[in-house]
Order: sequence, then structure tokens, then C-alpha cells
Amino acid sequence: MHEGKIVKALSGFYYVLTDQNEIIECRGRGVFRKHKITPLVGDYVVFQLESGQKGYILEVKERKNMLIRPPISNVDQAILVFSATEPDFSPSLLDRFLVLIESNCIKPVICITKIDLLDEDELAKIKRYANDYENAGYPVLLTSAETGEGIEKVREYLKGKTSVFAGQSGVGKSSMLNALRPELELKTADISSHLGRGKHTTRHVELIEIDGGLVADTPGFSSLDFQSLNAEDLDSCFPEMARLSNQCKFRGCLHMGEPQCAVKKAVEKGEIPQYRYDHYQLFLQEIKDRKPRY
Repeated sequence: MHEGKIVKALSGFYYVLTDQNEIIECRGRGVFRKHKITPLVGDYVVFQLESGQKGYILEVKERKNMLIRPPISNVDQAILVFSATEPDFSPSLLDRFLVLIESNCIKPVICITKIDLLDEDELAKIKRYANDYENAGYPVLLTSAETGEGIEKVREYLKGKTSVFAGQSGVGKSSMLNALRPELELKTADISSHLGRGKHTTRHVELIEIDGGLVADTPGFSSLDFQSLNAEDLDSCFPEMARLSNQCKFRGCLHMGEPQCAVKKAVEKGEIPQYRYDHYQLFLQEIKDRKPRY
């Protein structure tokens, strides 16, 4: 028996990276279908070698986390790639991504790209946003794949980790990966001037070795709703609110109309940005309005 990690899944085949740095093409046993287990990229597996350096996966080890769309497991961190412009920086979309990632127990790292395209005023505005997110507790990297600015800082975060690069289409995920490892020559998409966004250039999930870590360039999140998140758990996905929630008068405070709410006081004092609180309220209402799933 051998062990390894699935680094690519394509057309019913699973490509497993072994401790000897070999890639073994494997199929899954029928028992997985019977028990409704689908091996995912990122899974640690036990496999049996057959003839011709091919194998069969016999066991999928327990996962520490998993994402459904994109289908990947055992992720250490998500590099959330957002452009400063083309398309314009969107704090509301970033906060949606952050909640989704936090709720899956994955550490987010915010990477803002294309800063070389900004004038002084625009750059100052982006830096104010970056400061807000750093105060909330997130690492923020300001980068440009074109000039190389910030690329070395990204490298430092990748070492020894399994990372997902995620963000809306057209923000420069593939350009960033090409800057980190030029020989990849990943396709990049032009921005549609009509839609203001690019087309997805990535079609399947694959873990790529970069700087001693494994990186997934994903086909993007096809769903950004909060189907598995309860209203009372939402504030745990806003670190600056989570730190204050135990100071609220009522246990289980939702930070809406309750008296003596520490979070609302912090918003009033400017210690929590108003837009972060507005997004919290928006997401909370979305969760409350969610239709029950049976």
C-alpha cells in the first residue's frame, strides 16, 4: 500500500503525488460510488499500485475541510485575489468571499492586484481599505504581476502550505501565478469592456507546486451564498466583531437592535468601518431569508 495526495482530478482519473515526488495515475474503487464518496483534489489517500505505474485508490483519509465549488479539500489558506481596478475593487464581494472562506475554517490572505494601474488618489483609497482589513486581522498584500511588486511577499505565504487562489474572473489570478512561476504559461483572459469582467480561463482544479507549497488555480466559486452558515455564527466570520461579541450584554447578540451591543458601539466610534457592518447586516438578512433545505 502507498499513500499520497491528489493533486489533479480529470475525466475519472486521480493524479496522486507521493512522498517520493512521483505522480501516479489512479482510478477510484467502485466502493466509493457505493458509499457516495468522491475523492477530491487535496485528499490524502491510500492507493495500491497496479502494473505500469498505475493504481487504485483504496481509502480517502479524513479531511480537515472541504469546498464544494470548487471541489477541493485540506486547504490551509485562500489567497483572495481582488483587482484594484479593471474590474474595480469591491469590498462587498471581498467580504462575501471572506465569510465563505472563514466559515470553512480556511485562513484568508487578501491580495490586491493591478496597483500599477492606479493614480495617486486611487492608490491612497486602496491603501485605506487595506488598512481597514489589516486592522480587522487579515494579511493584505498589494501587488502587480506586471511590475513584480509584492510578488516576493506572496511567495513567503505559499511555502509549505496548500493554497487556493480565488476571486472573481478577470482580476489577474492566472497572471499572478505566471509571475510566481513563469513556465506555467497559464492562459489569461482579456477584460470584456461590455461586462467589465473577464472569462474564466481555468477549467479544472489542479494543485501546482510553487515555492515549496501547493497552489490551486480554481475555476472560481460558482456559488457565493451562505447555505451552511447560521445567523448566530455569522459574526465569527468577521474577526473584529468576533473579538467584541463576548462584551455584548446578551449572549447570542446578533448586533442589530439589541441594547448594550459592543459591536454597534465600535461601529459608532469608527473602530469598525461602517461598510463592514453594513455588509454584515446584509448577509445576516440573506441568511434569515434563506429558504429551508430538506
